[in-house]
Amino acid sequence: MSGEGRPPDRHSDETDHRAFTGAVWSIPSYIISGMAVYGGVGWLLDRWLGTSALFPIGILVGLGLALYLIYHRYGR
Repeated sequence: MSGEGRPPDRHSDETDHRAFTGAVWSIPSYIISGMAVYGGVGWLLDRWLGTSALFPIGILVGLGLALYLIYHRYGR
């Protein structure tokens, strides 16, 4: 019975598409929110301590942590 087989599993294609769509939206969200949260913490510390270097450092730390989270979640 070489010509007979199962019909394609439509449910798994739909699940794969939803997972991809979720990843497309969550990756930029992780990057933006990481930079915003840690940049905000850096800005608050700058205001409190009277410095000016912690805001950009906070943005870079937030970017690094977001990229690590993205790699950990989707890169494997």
